[in-house]
Amino acid sequence: MLYREFGKTGVKVSALGFGCMRLPVIDNDYSKIDEPQAIKMIRHAIDNGLNYVDTAYPYHEGKSEPFVAKALKDGYRQKVNLATKLPVWLAEKHEDFDTLLNGQLSRLETDHIDFYLLHALNQERFEKISSLGIFDFIKRALSDGRIRRIGFSFHDEFKVFKKIIDSYEWDFCQIQFNYVDENYQAGIAGMRYAANKGMAVIAMEPIKGGKLSNIPEDAKAIFSRVRPKRTPAAWALRWVWNHPEVSLLLSGMSTMEQVIENVETADNALANSLTLEELDAIEKVKMVYRQRMKVDCTHCNYCMPCPNGVNIPGIFELYNDASMFDTYEESRKQYKEFVKMGIDASKCVECGDCEKVCPQKLHIRDSLKEARSALEV
Repeated sequence: MLYREFGKTGVKVSALGFGCMRLPVIDNDYSKIDEPQAIKMIRHAIDNGLNYVDTAYPYHEGKSEPFVAKALKDGYRQKVNLATKLPVWLAEKHEDFDTLLNGQLSRLETDHIDFYLLHALNQERFEKISSLGIFDFIKRALSDGRIRRIGFSFHDEFKVFKKIIDSYEWDFCQIQFNYVDENYQAGIAGMRYAANKGMAVIAMEPIKGGKLSNIPEDAKAIFSRVRPKRTPAAWALRWVWNHPEVSLLLSGMSTMEQVIENVETADNALANSLTLEELDAIEKVKMVYRQRMKVDCTHCNYCMPCPNGVNIPGIFELYNDASMFDTYEESRKQYKEFVKMGIDASKCVECGDCEKVCPQKLHIRDSLKEARSALEV
C-alpha cells in the first residue's frame, strides 16, 4: 500500500480509504449490514496497509457507526485513522453539536475521532451552522481532544466551496471527484484551491457510485487497446490517484472481491504515473459519455431558484445519468421522489426565466419536456 501526505497535518494516510456507506447487506435491506462479511473485508484491507476508515451518522440508516466499532475491536482501532461526520442538519441550537459528537463517540466506542467532518455542506447548511456558533464548537472539540483534525464534505457549487474554504483554517475537505465529474460541484478547481492552501483533499465517489465500473461496450473497446490491462474500476481509481493534490481516495466497497482489487490497485497508485497513451484513452472514454449526455448542463445553478420550484439541474442530472450509464430504472425511482416533493418537470409553466440566465444557452423548457417523457412512469 502506498501512502500520501495528508495536507499540512504531518500525517501519512494510505492512498485508499475504506468508506462504510456501501457495506454488504442481508436481504437487500440497507439497514441490515452483513457484519461477519463486512468485518472480514475491513480487516483484510487494514491487514494489507489501509489506515483510514470513514463512516457517518446516517450511513446504513444509523447502523454504520456502531458496526465500525465492532470491526475495529481486537486492536484494529489503534491501526487506523477513524473518520466520521457531524450530521449538521440535526442541529437546531449550539448545544446540539456537543450532544451529537458525544453520541458518536459512544456509538464508535472511542474517546476521540481522528478526522471529523461537517457532513455534506452546502450554502444553506453552512449559513445555518455558522449562525449557531459552529466554529466555537470546533475550537472546543479540538481543544479537549474529542477530535484531532477538522474538515468538511461538500455538495454545492465552486463559489460556495471557496467561501467555506476561506472561512476557517481547515485541515481537509472531501469532494466528489472522478473522470466524468471533474468539473462537477467543487471539481478540479476546488481540489487545486484547497491543496494550494495546504489542505488535504479526499476524493469521494471515484467510481461514481459504481457506475464507472459498468461501462458501455464502446468505452470498453477503448480501454482494451491500452496496456496494461485494467478493469473499468481500476481505470477510474488510477485517474483520481494520478492527481498529486489528492491525499486519499475513499471507496465504498460491497464485496471482498472489490476490496482485494482496490487494495492491489492502490499498490501502484503513484501521482503523475499514467502515460500519455493512458490519459488519452480516458479522454476518449469521457467523450463516449459526453456523446450520450442528453443535456449539456454544467450545474452552475444560474437557473435556480425556479419560481415554480422545479429542480432543473437535478432533473437534468437524472436524465443524463440514465442515458450515459443506462440506469433508467434507477433514475425513474429518484424522479418519483421529485414528484412527491413537487420539484419535478410537470411544475414548469414555460415562463422562460431560466433560459434568459443560462450561460450555456440551453433550451431548458424543451429539455425538461424530454426529461419528463423519459423519466415519468
